Amino acid sequence: MIDPVLLREDPEKIRRSQEARGDSVQFVDDALVADTERRSAITAFEALRAEQNLFGKQVAAAPKEQKKELVAQAQQLAARVKEAQQLSSEAEQRFGEAIRRIGNPIIDGVPAGGEENFVTLRTVGEKPTFDFEPRDHLEIGELLQAIDMSRGAKVSGARFYFLRGVGARLEIALMNLALDTALEAGFTPLITPTLVKPEIMQGTGFLGEHSDEIYYLPGDDLYLTGTSEVALAGYHADEILDLTGGPLRYAGWSTCYRREAGSGGKDTRGIIRVHQFNKLEMFVYTLPENAEAEHDRLVALQEKMLQSLGLHYRVIDVAAGDLGSSAARKFDVEAWVPTQNAFRELTSTSNCTTFQARRLDTRSRVEGGKTAPVATLNGTLATTRWIVAILETHQQADGSVTVPEVLRPYLGGLERLEPVP
Repeated sequence: MIDPVLLREDPEKIRRSQEARGDSVQFVDDALVADTERRSAITAFEALRAEQNLFGKQVAAAPKEQKKELVAQAQQLAARVKEAQQLSSEAEQRFGEAIRRIGNPIIDGVPAGGEENFVTLRTVGEKPTFDFEPRDHLEIGELLQAIDMSRGAKVSGARFYFLRGVGARLEIALMNLALDTALEAGFTPLITPTLVKPEIMQGTGFLGEHSDEIYYLPGDDLYLTGTSEVALAGYHADEILDLTGGPLRYAGWSTCYRREAGSGGKDTRGIIRVHQFNKLEMFVYTLPENAEAEHDRLVALQEKMLQSLGLHYRVIDVAAGDLGSSAARKFDVEAWVPTQNAFRELTSTSNCTTFQARRLDTRSRVEGGKTAPVATLNGTLATTRWIVAILETHQQADGSVTVPEVLRPYLGGLERLEPVP
């Protein structure tokens, strides 16, 4: 949820953000009207309640012979107070619905436009070249008996898979490398729930226009999470945090589930776009004034991982129209996938400013003993999709794959993944 004070004091900034996102500017005007009506209803209710309190004292002090008449008046006043309270609650609800339609105001400098309007910030490493016809990750995975899509489909349907043998070991090695990287950087590891309540899913901003991509269990009224960001954002819901010692940094390891409802026919081969995968997600609670510096820190950790794995990649500043509603800025790190002759997203990191914290009522103490919403940030440090870039980048002519040196300790010293006869 956006800051209601910002809405009132600088609606033009929010209108510009909505335009850059390609979202309706009318939502801003609707929220302004709803805010005016809400404040008016609250004022009317509080005035009547104050009148009721004063009248109650008069009734208590009145002579006995006057009390009967005054009590009747008090009952009438109580009815008016109850009605005003109901009107105030309804106005509050309308305002909540109106303001929740507005995306997080983007940070200055975020490019306007849609998916194709990103800005490349830097490109790192050498593009891999081969003196043979490179195989795609699925063909390599099948030669290694590391990826089994057909049995995944047999057991669970399309876009499910088995990682087996060195494939399973490779993912576990990758996740453990990410975990060690996070621990070295001061993150507290968590294995998070993958089922969450509606108010937590709503609080993170995921029940918007892409809610059809989320698995829902109506019998339990719970959602399966597509990222541990959801559970990590809810971890400190309704709490006042002590950030005097610096940000709270967590690394959440979980299985993730996505319906991919809006991507029919796209990336159906292999494990690029699947319904279930594993991920280590960084999540940070910090003071709002430190959020942009923390955002850069998360990107640096992601780049450290990709560089250690010998991957060619670029970092892009995602355009406003391609941001989720909760992100004020997002950087994607995209690795080169040789057989697609393209960069593909391996990781992203978002600065959600105070948007999620306002919805989830996560605050910290500020000067004067008051409380204020914190800022939240998230960023992927490793996920199943990384296997795609690793296999394709480090493949050899005979179908084997050279294991990046940084992963070898996690694979018992294994230097090469060999095809299985």
